[in-house]
Amino acid sequence: MANSILIKAATLVNEGKQTVADVLIKDGKIAKIGSQLSAPEAKEINAEGKYLLPGCIDDQVHFREPGLTHKGEIYTEAKAAVAGGITTYMEMPNTVPNALTQELLADKYQIAQQKSLANYSFYMGAGNTNLDEVLKTDPKNVCGIKVFMGSSTGNMLVDDEKTLEGIFKNAPMLVATHCEDEATIRHNLQLFKEKYGDAITPEMHPIIRNEEACYLSSSFAVDLAKKHQTRLHILHISTGKETFLFDNKTALADKKITSEACIHHLWFHDEDYKTKGNWIKWNPAVKTMADRDEILKALLDDRIDVIATDHAPHTKEEKLQTYLNAPSGGPLVQHALNAMLEMHKQGKISLEKIVEKMAHNVAICFQLADRGFIREGYWADLVLVDLNASYTVKEDNILAKCKWSPFEGTTFHSEITHTFVSGHLAYEHGKFDESVKGKRLTFNR
Repeated sequence: MANSILIKAATLVNEGKQTVADVLIKDGKIAKIGSQLSAPEAKEINAEGKYLLPGCIDDQVHFREPGLTHKGEIYTEAKAAVAGGITTYMEMPNTVPNALTQELLADKYQIAQQKSLANYSFYMGAGNTNLDEVLKTDPKNVCGIKVFMGSSTGNMLVDDEKTLEGIFKNAPMLVATHCEDEATIRHNLQLFKEKYGDAITPEMHPIIRNEEACYLSSSFAVDLAKKHQTRLHILHISTGKETFLFDNKTALADKKITSEACIHHLWFHDEDYKTKGNWIKWNPAVKTMADRDEILKALLDDRIDVIATDHAPHTKEEKLQTYLNAPSGGPLVQHALNAMLEMHKQGKISLEKIVEKMAHNVAICFQLADRGFIREGYWADLVLVDLNASYTVKEDNILAKCKWSPFEGTTFHSEITHTFVSGHLAYEHGKFDESVKGKRLTFNR
């Protein structure tokens, strides 16, 4: 690996502005930003006409390892992420076995150290009975604690009020929540089963997992966090109503309560179930066009702080089952940045805002050390983008192990040409250099 790389004449999109500059990468870090830089020993990349962004940081993925590796694995999904301009991810604990002990959490870090092309962190899982283990989590090298306040797999639904109080009161770090009210969903599902039996269709998904289920749970989490001064981060907001739970008056670094929007809730809406069916079946559900528009609005006015994917692959066979049997979730890391760049081309969001929500703000939210910005002295997590190229998502260019995408057939009018992970050129024009793995994240807490 060349020890240094010089990126020439790129248009940097960083901290709210665009500037043309050269960037010198040395020993994994950004050594210098300026014009007319020269470094004879460096590998030179001509980036004229291309945009250089900080690498995206995805605070919510499910890479399925250990235990569910027929769906995806850290090796395959991290590669898909890097090809999509995501240099860093934070992975969820509902693998098998669930990451509910410090030992099981450590096992996942071990796997990533050997296999992950992208930088990584793993959430500690909370269950109804493992509060002692949760409280042992080290805030300096673990991204957060994950609480499923709604449907989940295995032993991860936390519905015991005492346990929830214990977590919110004592958590030594950020608590990330999946908020859907289980009782509401069960009640709705029962009504639909009585009416339709097994013939429930995907179009009914957002009515079963409705606005009320989301709002009840999100507002409950917000109330708990206010009561205990918890550092709360609510994942995948899917309704317009929930966006009003959050404020844009406080600077992000000072916010105790933050929230996330996901690619699928910004792109799809309930009319899409007619053509996409279970391929866009997620929890929380993709809801109405009005919800989609409200989420974008809240993102743009800073009530919602970050954009993530909730990348959660399942096999085609699993997704082709009937609505009641098909699992929720889908692969998104490879096309998340492309989708946002497409929304930029449609005039819905600026490049500066995309960078803010997919890199800067995630770093601020999680107090990440030396990442998320194009700054001298920071790790060189960088993405070069060509906004004058285009490609169509097809099965043979999908890198997720499951080999399908809800974006199949979509043409994106931008291309990620180079991805640098901690200074290593990991991806260039469709080819990977896997000689250097990603790094474990550390946090300034």
